[in-house]
Amino acid sequence: MADKNMKEICNDIAGISPYIRFVGAIGESGELLAYKRRADLVPLLDEKNTKYQFSHIAIKTDLEGFFDKNLGEVEFVWEERKKVQTISFAIDKSRVWISIDKRVIRSEMLRIIDACLPIVREFS
Repeated sequence: MADKNMKEICNDIAGISPYIRFVGAIGESGELLAYKRRADLVPLLDEKNTKYQFSHIAIKTDLEGFFDKNLGEVEFVWEERKKVQTISFAIDKSRVWISIDKRVIRSEMLRIIDACLPIVREFS
């Protein structure tokens, strides 16, 4: 997928909610293809740990492929952590990874997911 499309996806998703902290498009090898970060925040991960996180996403994406035949392809994954919530969406062999403020209520998370799905599907 073209970097231009990935930038467009990141910008479109970042505009969905003021609670979105970061949107990143992660390639098959864990490389950051495009991103949009909310300007008023301090990242929770330093540069080294960010690279590890993206590599982890790439490895998980590759492993999930083994179950696609039986379970169907992954549409999205929602994680709740102590400091942040994350959602990742599959676009071919890439992932769009979104971090969201922890204080967001579940109905806003569902609204964010529902708003992201058509954007992601347009490029899948």
